[in-house]
Amino acid sequence: MPNMTYGKAFALNFMGTAPTWYKLFVLGCLILNPILAAISPVLAGWVLVAEFIFTLAMALNCYPLIPGGFLAIEAAVIGLCDMEGVREEIGANLEVILLLMFMVAGIHFVRDVLLFTFTKLLVKVRSHTLLAFIFCLLGAFLSAFLDALTVLAVIITICIGVYRYYHDMITGDAATARLSNDTYVKEEFKQDLETFRAFLRSILMHAAVGTAIGGVCTLVGEPQNIIVGGVAGWDFIEFALRVSPVSVPVVICGFSTCIILEKTHWFGFGTAMPESVHSMLVEVEKRNDANLTSRDKMRLIIQALCCVWLVIGLALHLAAVGLIGLSIIIIATGLCGVTSEEEIGKAFTESLPFCALLCVFFTVVTVISQQELFRPLIEWVLSTPPESQLPIFYLANGILSSVSDNVFVATIYIQQVYDAMLHGVISGEQFDHLAIAINTGTNLPSVATPNGQAAFLFLLTSALSPLIRLNYLRMMWMALPYTIVLTVVGLIGTWFILPEVTQWMIDAGMLVSGDIAHASEMGSALKEAAGAAAQAAGAAH
Repeated sequence: MPNMTYGKAFALNFMGTAPTWYKLFVLGCLILNPILAAISPVLAGWVLVAEFIFTLAMALNCYPLIPGGFLAIEAAVIGLCDMEGVREEIGANLEVILLLMFMVAGIHFVRDVLLFTFTKLLVKVRSHTLLAFIFCLLGAFLSAFLDALTVLAVIITICIGVYRYYHDMITGDAATARLSNDTYVKEEFKQDLETFRAFLRSILMHAAVGTAIGGVCTLVGEPQNIIVGGVAGWDFIEFALRVSPVSVPVVICGFSTCIILEKTHWFGFGTAMPESVHSMLVEVEKRNDANLTSRDKMRLIIQALCCVWLVIGLALHLAAVGLIGLSIIIIATGLCGVTSEEEIGKAFTESLPFCALLCVFFTVVTVISQQELFRPLIEWVLSTPPESQLPIFYLANGILSSVSDNVFVATIYIQQVYDAMLHGVISGEQFDHLAIAINTGTNLPSVATPNGQAAFLFLLTSALSPLIRLNYLRMMWMALPYTIVLTVVGLIGTWFILPEVTQWMIDAGMLVSGDIAHASEMGSALKEAAGAAAQAAGAAH
């Protein structure tokens, strides 16, 4: 169209193939935000948070990096945050970015052994309920010692591999058939393809929620656990004991929910693997076993050893997660014969867009921090009577973590509570209870939305989600029963079970009372305060 006007050309280029109404919505936001910032920066900040969440919900229409990035750049330009604050926020989360850059790419280079192992699992286990339970259990167990993003990256890699096997078969290996293109799918397989997508959605959501169930249980399960445990001075064993009055009921009820959902077929769960898919996997397994050469077997052995190193390195925290991923890239490529830049570069195509999106997300978190959007709620929570603080802290952390970064929320709250203990506002034992309320609050209710958990956001924006039709609203719908169960059970455990069981463990000698454990910290703070008061009095005289 040589006579196209520049205006029309710009309109077509702006956000590409996204719906016209969505383009107009983003433009409207970019016009509205500076006006709101001039009236009230706090109001503009809350509107920005809502707009960013909406861009995540529209991920299948346009990758959130683009519209979210426009909003984030404008937020910095109109003064809702400064770039130094953004740099500091990104720097504070450097380990997460390294994890995404290198660990996800590292998983790409051990995908052969993962597909080999899980293909056998999918072939041998015919019960969809048992399969769902296995994936939920694996997600929970592994994320209790590893990182939830790493665990989900493994499962996504497996699901994409199986989906590719099946799609290639039902398209008749059409040279032009892409995974996202159903044009070449044979008519007799179209219904099975939709059923298979529903099966994969079910498996993935059980595994994703499993990472949240397991992540709350241990000191290394989630980044915010390490922050909370570090401030409280707990080691691995003490953290597990102190959180167990909440985590044990959550694990039991979470796994029970998985089985009930599969049996009842509620909320989009309970879809069995189509027979055509199972037959295909059986054939793939036979063909792979028959065609394995000595070189192929050596590759599988090396990749299996890389997986062992991955588990040991992460469980014992021998290095930062991203650096362990980098070591896997080097070992797996060097010992499996992958030496060209082009082959290595393909491994990074999945993770780098999400790294960029995460930096945009941290810009929004910086706006929340610098505009103090959460301050009124935090001040109100701290002003409540001690007997009411446990459920309020739990729910407040859960609500805020559903719309923000749970590590950010936990960091703010634990520091506020720690300062309150040092100033004698709360006792050492109450501080320990509140630390658990903060930890469980940021871990459990945040499964309600994809932006509440980094692992959920990674799944939403992965290459697999559009293939299996897993969008923002569907993720929220499928997570809803888990959200209700985990939130309610966590609340009951935090409010009623935690104080009683903690006191029993103290009486049994399993734990030391918080009043004793934190006495030296509180004493030091009081001495410093008394010294400062004496100096001020001397200066006045």
